[in-house]
Amino acid sequence: MRVAIAGAGAVGRSIAAELLENGHEVLLIDKDPRAIKIDTVPRAEWLLADACEISSLDEAGLANCHVVVAASGDDKVNLVVSLLAKTEYGVPRVVARTNHPKNEWLFNESWGVDVAVSTPRLLSALVEEAVSVGDLVRLMTFRQGEANLVELTLPEDAPVVGKRSGSVPWPADTALVAILREGRVLVPSADDPLEAGDELLFVANQEVEDELARLLSPH
Repeated sequence: MRVAIAGAGAVGRSIAAELLENGHEVLLIDKDPRAIKIDTVPRAEWLLADACEISSLDEAGLANCHVVVAASGDDKVNLVVSLLAKTEYGVPRVVARTNHPKNEWLFNESWGVDVAVSTPRLLSALVEEAVSVGDLVRLMTFRQGEANLVELTLPEDAPVVGKRSGSVPWPADTALVAILREGRVLVPSADDPLEAGDELLFVANQEVEDELARLLSPH
């Protein structure tokens, strides 16, 4: 898979290194000569250019990329890159970094964003996830406003404890995708019983999150 990353700062370089380790082709783009640190990610391709310019994206061969990651520290840049990648080059998957929570509402399909990653929101969600039992915690948003990755740790008195996964009347547009139990990751089947202390990961429509929380809450 070929991936273009706009923004060669610490975040962009870290993403590039991880993707290269997983066998993907990576191109890093940045207009700041100080960001072109080829020795830090020597296996990546590098391009000194403004990713907000069509001529630069033509040179980068964006039409041949499967994924574009807008990873700069400037939300305006990330939005422009996302929009151009989707509308001008038809890139199948556009992932954008959100730096400021007040701008999160912009990072949606209207700007060409398939997945928005908000570092402040993700960090706060991970804090909540670490200390919350019985509360639904949103970890990530897919195609903003449509589907979220949410987590809940089952308390001992949750009404679904002891029930088989397939017998629970999950809300519409909800999928139980994983059960984390005693250091193991379980792919749930209809016959798997739910146990106290299980961390349940769901992909759910935002509109049914409250219904899901009520179903799992002992209150």
